[in-house]
Amino acid sequence: MTIHNSEIAAAFYKLANLLGIEGANPFRVRAYRNAARIIEGLTKSVAELITQGENLTDLPGIGNDLAKKITVLVETGKFPLLKETETRIPPVLNELLKIEGLGPARVKLLYKKLKIKNINDLKTAIEKGRVRKLARFGEKIEKKILQGILHREQYVTRAKLVDTISTVTALTHYIKNIKGVEKVECAGSFRRHKETVGDLDMVVAGSLGKKIIDHFIQFEEISEVISHGSTRSTVRLRSGMQVDLRVVPKKSYGAALLYFTGSKDHNIALRKIAVRKKLKMNEYGMFKYKKQLAGNTEEEMYRQIGLPYIEPELRENRGEIEAAQQDKLPKLITLNDMRGDLHCHTTATDGAAQLETMAKIAEEYGYEYLAITDHSKHLTIAHGLNKKTLWQQIKQIDKLNHQLKKIIILKSIEVDILENGSFDLPPDILKELDLRICSIHSNFHLSSEEQTNRIKRAMDNPLFNILAHPTGRLINRREPYTFNIEQVMHAAKERGCILELNAQPDRLDLNDLYCKAAKEIGVKIAISSDAHSTNQFAYMHYGIFQARRGWLTKNDVINTQPLSNLKKLLKR
Repeated sequence: MTIHNSEIAAAFYKLANLLGIEGANPFRVRAYRNAARIIEGLTKSVAELITQGENLTDLPGIGNDLAKKITVLVETGKFPLLKETETRIPPVLNELLKIEGLGPARVKLLYKKLKIKNINDLKTAIEKGRVRKLARFGEKIEKKILQGILHREQYVTRAKLVDTISTVTALTHYIKNIKGVEKVECAGSFRRHKETVGDLDMVVAGSLGKKIIDHFIQFEEISEVISHGSTRSTVRLRSGMQVDLRVVPKKSYGAALLYFTGSKDHNIALRKIAVRKKLKMNEYGMFKYKKQLAGNTEEEMYRQIGLPYIEPELRENRGEIEAAQQDKLPKLITLNDMRGDLHCHTTATDGAAQLETMAKIAEEYGYEYLAITDHSKHLTIAHGLNKKTLWQQIKQIDKLNHQLKKIIILKSIEVDILENGSFDLPPDILKELDLRICSIHSNFHLSSEEQTNRIKRAMDNPLFNILAHPTGRLINRREPYTFNIEQVMHAAKERGCILELNAQPDRLDLNDLYCKAAKEIGVKIAISSDAHSTNQFAYMHYGIFQARRGWLTKNDVINTQPLSNLKKLLKR
């Protein structure tokens, strides 16, 4: 049985959460949670690494004990420690931890004091006013929890894009090796690189429909076969995700790929153009009466109605068809355009050695520069920097830059924007940096006007460069904080500030609509990985996907520029 990185990570997150509820040693809990994050951020399959005989202890933060547990889970599909923990603590409590406002301590209180075992129990307790009476809760926390429940109920049916990648890769590989399959691709919202994905739509070109379907339903990750026909099948995977497979002849493959990629609104607009040209357009091709004019490729489908090829990320009926008609489609940004990463964090306290490691890995990505943006101490995290430790890091970076030949490390910090709009570090140290990443990590409860003014006051500071993860949202977990983003964008334009597109798969913040709005206003964007380990440099991929959905080109993004141009763009 193949097990994906996302499944391994989910098991370790679950173990950490349950042990946290139980009140286990916090260092032990943190080790399991860190292991989950590391595995989640890997671009290589852990199962493949084990098969190839690789030593998992070479991964950062993975010791012998964790490596053994991961290996057992991959090879047997079993996780004895998790199973043992679940006998003591109801595993359903893990679901409560996915609600904004609830951590292990609060879940433990809800379980012990109110006997709450699931989300329905929690909703009932809130309705009866019982939750607010508990210590560490109160009316504000209760309201936040209820909002979190409603948010989760709204989005729980859609998976984050990152969590579908390994499944689609495995499905594609499996289907490609079925006799009679000529082409295969996953269409739908996955192909359009939406930040969340509902069902998976696999489109196959082949002439042996029934045999292909018969083989497909033997895929080892299928838990339920919902329908089984001669040209299509619907199944449910053990992850809970639904997969629809459609087999079409090769002459209709492009038409089917176009149709099932969507979006629905984009397809409707295309069909209206076809009707005006007295053509019929569907998933089997473009037809003039009964004669098929196109269908083998998407390009020829578009060509028949007088349009150039439109990239999947743009197919949302948000002006892309009009732009295509006027030959004004943007040349979308690609990963190869990126020259550096402007938001990443060291993962250890070993000074220059850690910085050098990060620089060497960044070099392998082809980067010319890398900004080290550790958190400021105000955030009460393990490796937060105060004025003294930031000075030490500045000196380490200066020394290392004299030794490096192909890459420059930029001196920076992720500084916290306080409630009044000031920074949590003094200007004398901030002036010594090449750039400053400015973030909101607290006081999400402020009114829209207060939050907007807070950000604008921060932007008034000439040391402000980049607003990180601007809306504060966490996909499927936390709504954005309330503020007038249009006002903030105009303030950024006026002051020469940059907005970040944070590529962490949990964030992807800015969203695609805001990226497009920023482009139209004329605000520059920085696409950054916000990497907390070198493995997470690969998150830049997801930022590029989001940027393309937001119509961004190379010229809209500051870290596609050589260092000399970047410095000019950052200068205020």
